[in-house]
Amino acid sequence: MKRNASIAANPVLIGAATTLVIVVAVFLAYNANNGLPFVPTYSLKVNVPSAAQLVRGNEVRVGGSRVGVIDEIVPVRQDNGRITAQLSLKLDTTIKPLPDDSSVLVRPRSALGLKYVEITKGTSDQGYEDGATLPLRAATTEPVEFDELLETFDEETRKASRVNLREFGNLLSGRGLDINRAIEAFDPLLRNLTPVMTNIGDPQTRLIAFVQALEQTAREVAPVAEEQAELLGNLDTTFGAIDRVRADYQQSIENAPSALDAAIESFPAQRPFLANSEALFRELAPGVRALRTAAPDLADAFELGTGSLRRSVAFNKRLEPTFEALQDFAEDPLVELGVRDLTNLAGILRPTVNKLAPIQTTCNYVTLWFRNVASLLSEGDENGTSQRFIIVAAPAGPNNEGGPSNKPANGPETDNYLHTNPYPNTASPGQEQECEAANENYLDAQTVIGNVPGNQGTQHDETTIERGGTQPLESGEPQ
Repeated sequence: MKRNASIAANPVLIGAATTLVIVVAVFLAYNANNGLPFVPTYSLKVNVPSAAQLVRGNEVRVGGSRVGVIDEIVPVRQDNGRITAQLSLKLDTTIKPLPDDSSVLVRPRSALGLKYVEITKGTSDQGYEDGATLPLRAATTEPVEFDELLETFDEETRKASRVNLREFGNLLSGRGLDINRAIEAFDPLLRNLTPVMTNIGDPQTRLIAFVQALEQTAREVAPVAEEQAELLGNLDTTFGAIDRVRADYQQSIENAPSALDAAIESFPAQRPFLANSEALFRELAPGVRALRTAAPDLADAFELGTGSLRRSVAFNKRLEPTFEALQDFAEDPLVELGVRDLTNLAGILRPTVNKLAPIQTTCNYVTLWFRNVASLLSEGDENGTSQRFIIVAAPAGPNNEGGPSNKPANGPETDNYLHTNPYPNTASPGQEQECEAANENYLDAQTVIGNVPGNQGTQHDETTIERGGTQPLESGEPQ
């Protein structure tokens, strides 16, 4: 019976198997960065501010562990025109689904420029589906590149660093004992600082609002920074001047406590005086404003009054007997009785005066009466004066004013109607503001007894002025 040949004894089969293994190994090594074939993955897209120095195949890590690779990098134009990058990630299914409050950060892997994508998982119960896109806001602040860090150390910065090191060295040189004592004092300081910082960190202190208010204040002050700098320069000048008289300032500060004590004791007593002074100046304000126009006249009065004031000394001496007589008169008991009677008389006459005053001050009737009486008794013609003519020329008709009558005249002619107003309005208190006497309109074919309807006004006469012509005369205007 013939035995079967072993496969290991066939060099052709061994070579073919070896070649297949090598091909598969090369294929797997070439595609290792893109994930192993036939292995399920979790695909996401991430928008980041910049993909500088990122390449296809860079790692994606969560908590330092590799969970995937970058499959593709494409530029994206945002709505505001800014160009960002979108990364297509192939991730392990172990992190699926990624919470939707997760964040992404592009971090350097080494100082040579290698980078990777770090994902910080959130705590949300909602997650991204396969193929979803993380928004740009999920990408945290772009990290500082190593070359950007080195660019900060320019020539001026290096020179300033050398100066700082030299000055700090001079500061600490020979002060080892003092430093040891300071470190020893830090222990109680830090122990006491703990409750202080706890109070400051309490939400009730509203420290965040305070810092925000400071930031807002700084923003408001920034536009006037130059004015503030100029103010500080002026303050330097002011304090320099104060420094030259610091001895006087020192003395004033030493005397300040006693002065404050005296002020605390005296100010309450001065308060009524200050209140009265404030009221006095408030009442004087209208007069002070009037002084603007009266100042020239007052200046002349003061100039002329200087001589009069000198002569008033001798005049006052001559007045001494007069004032002594007035004093004797004032001390006489009968004078007090007379003054009291005059006071009563003034009180009795006040209503009458108030009633009669507008007759002249508003309507000018007293002046008009004297003028018209003079004309009535002096002017006329060959038949006599105006008074006589009025009596003779009475209107015709029954009950006319030329003779006795049993009732008021009421026609039949249009001028034979009685018009009488025994108590016309004269703008007195309680009356219409009008000068009715000699001012009312004549109503034809009507009997009018008493006040005429309507307001007749206060202007009712005419007079010829010196410049010629006729001009209306206000009733309150004297002739």
